[in-house]
Amino acid sequence: MREQRLLEAGRGVVELPLAVVSVRGRDRLGWLDTLSSQRVRGLAPGESAELLLLDVHGRVEHAAALVDDGTTAWLTTEAGRADALAAFLDSMRFMLDVAVAREEDVAVLGTVVPGRGGASRVVAETRAALAGSDTSDAATASHAFGPDALRAVWVDPWPGVVPGGTRYALAQPHPGEATTFVLVLLAADAVDAVVTHLRAAGIAVAGVLAWEALRIAAWRPRLARDVDDKALPHELDWLRTAVHLDKGCYKGQEGVARTYNLGRPPRRLVLLHLDGSDHLVPEAGADVGWGGRVVGRVTSVARHHDLGPVALAVVKRTLDPDVDVEVAGPAGPVAASQEVIVPTDGYGEGRPQARGPVTPGLRR
Repeated sequence: MREQRLLEAGRGVVELPLAVVSVRGRDRLGWLDTLSSQRVRGLAPGESAELLLLDVHGRVEHAAALVDDGTTAWLTTEAGRADALAAFLDSMRFMLDVAVAREEDVAVLGTVVPGRGGASRVVAETRAALAGSDTSDAATASHAFGPDALRAVWVDPWPGVVPGGTRYALAQPHPGEATTFVLVLLAADAVDAVVTHLRAAGIAVAGVLAWEALRIAAWRPRLARDVDDKALPHELDWLRTAVHLDKGCYKGQEGVARTYNLGRPPRRLVLLHLDGSDHLVPEAGADVGWGGRVVGRVTSVARHHDLGPVALAVVKRTLDPDVDVEVAGPAGPVAASQEVIVPTDGYGEGRPQARGPVTPGLRR
C-alpha cells in the first residue's frame, strides 16, 4: 500500500516485466503505419503513441508502446511477447529500408506523474530526475551512468482520446486522469546505478504489484493480462489510444470498422469491486458467475490502497450491469459488484447512426 501511494504521488519507480524491439531505417514509421492500427507515419521525434497489430478478424495479436527518437522507433511490449513481435515484424520486411532488432540490453523502468500534463513537460521532468537537476546542483552531480544510458521516454496517452480514436467509457472524470504512466527505456547495465541515484534523491523502489493496482484502478488494458485470443479492442475501450479509425488499410481494419459501426461486441470490460471480508482474493483467470452460469472471467486482480480488492474482468456484453456477480476464489465464491467501463450497448462515441434495420449482435 505504501508503494502504491508513493507511485501515485510521483515518488516511486518500478522495474517492469517489459522488453523492447527497435526498428531503424528511413522507412520505419511509414512501414509501421501500414502494419498497425495507429497512424504513426508523421510521428515527431520524442512523441509517444500506442499501436496494435491485429489478425484478419480485428482481434488483438500484439500491442506496443511506441516512441521514435528521429533515427530509431522503440517498441515496448510484454517481455514474453517481444520475440514474437520482433519475428513478425522481421517477416514483414520486403523492399523497404527497415531493420528490426530485439534489444536485449534495454530495460524498462516505470514511474507515474500525478494528474494530466503535457507530454513534453513529463519527458522533461523525467529526464531532469535522471540527471539529478531536480534534486541537486547539476554541475556537481556525479553518477555511475553516462549520458547515453537513457534510450527513450514514453508517456502513456491513456485515458485521452487520440486523433482518430474514440471512447466507450463515458465516465467523467475518467479514473485514469489521476495518473500518467511513464516508461523509461534504459541501458540494462545502467539500471542499478540509476535506481541508486533515484533512491538517494528520495524516489522509492516499488514492486510490480503496486504498479498493477494503479493500472487496474485506471481501467488501463494490458496485453499480458486482459487480452486473450478472442479480444477485440472495442471490448477493452482500447480505441481511445491505440486505434485510428480513419487511417488507411491494415490487417484487421474491416473487423475494427464493422464492430465500431454496428456496436454490440460480444464482451465488455468491467471493474469488479470484490468483497474484501476474506483475506484471499481471486486469481486472474477465475470464472465470473451469475444465475448459475459462467458469464466471464477475471483478467487482472489487485488490492488497491483506496478501493480495496478490485479486478478487471471481461464479461458477456448483455450481462445486467446492476446485478452482483460471484467470482471463483481460493476459499469459495467471492461476491462482487460491477462498475461499468464499456457500456452494454457496445456503442463507441461518434458511431454512425443506422439507416435501416440493425444487424443482430456479433456472434462468435
